[in-house]
Amino acid sequence: MKWQGRRQSSNVDDRRGRGGSGMGGGGFNPLLLGPLVKILFSKTGLIIVGIFIVGSMVLGYNPLSLIGGMLGGGGGQGLTTETNYTPTAEEDELARFAATILADTEDVWNEQLEGYREPTLVLFTGSVSSACGSASSATGPFYCPADEKLYIDLSFFEEMETRLSAGGDFAYAYVIAHEVGHHIQKIMGITDEVHNLRGKVSEKEYNQNSVKLELQADFLAGVWANHSQKSAAMMERGDLDEALNAANAIGDDRLQRQSSGRVVPDSFTHGTSAQRMKWFKKGFDTGDLRQGDTFSAPDL
Repeated sequence: MKWQGRRQSSNVDDRRGRGGSGMGGGGFNPLLLGPLVKILFSKTGLIIVGIFIVGSMVLGYNPLSLIGGMLGGGGGQGLTTETNYTPTAEEDELARFAATILADTEDVWNEQLEGYREPTLVLFTGSVSSACGSASSATGPFYCPADEKLYIDLSFFEEMETRLSAGGDFAYAYVIAHEVGHHIQKIMGITDEVHNLRGKVSEKEYNQNSVKLELQADFLAGVWANHSQKSAAMMERGDLDEALNAANAIGDDRLQRQSSGRVVPDSFTHGTSAQRMKWFKKGFDTGDLRQGDTFSAPDL
């Protein structure tokens, strides 16, 4: 990608080196994720909204799951790290990259959506507190609809390369654009409609709607890429393949097969590898928001 030297977003809350409440000390044990989700949901109304829980792969969870919710509130804004934290040059490069991609999503969506509200990107290390609760780096990048912020520990991009074999700058851009897609769904009221189904429909039906929500976020990431390429021309040869490879790597079927050797379709919450690639590519090919109604699509 040709991203260097371009505008960086000012909507960045740099909390690297600060840590967060609730998950400090020994860190997060991914083996406790399943029971923790059930407990938190029943007691606090948290929802599963973000992406990429690599640490939970041993249980067959899609790494695009996150504990999140509509609790209100949120952390304060800040643009500096703790003085005793010294990021590496590579990490600072990734921070500039993330701010540049966020700026490009702002340019595209301000053009495509009237009255677009720009989200804030929170950079953190280790753990972080959000309006959706506390999370560790093992949670992966996520969007919290309660405070309309994206949260990313930049070390996750290394995890993508080493654990998922899905590295590359455009693959990382896809991750950010997918989370911005969730922000757009929040603005449009789609997120609330889906999450309000919790407890009103069967778990199987709720999972099916969750899949449609995630595939639509993939589609929106593709729409961003389409319009970004037309206006900013950052993409180079091989970039599209990087994004499609990342979408393939995080399909429910592939992750379940890798972790447990078996696939349970009724438990899917994010879509198969083929579906994720299909909807991102459809967004990229059409650039047309009207083509992304996954909830009415006869065939995902």
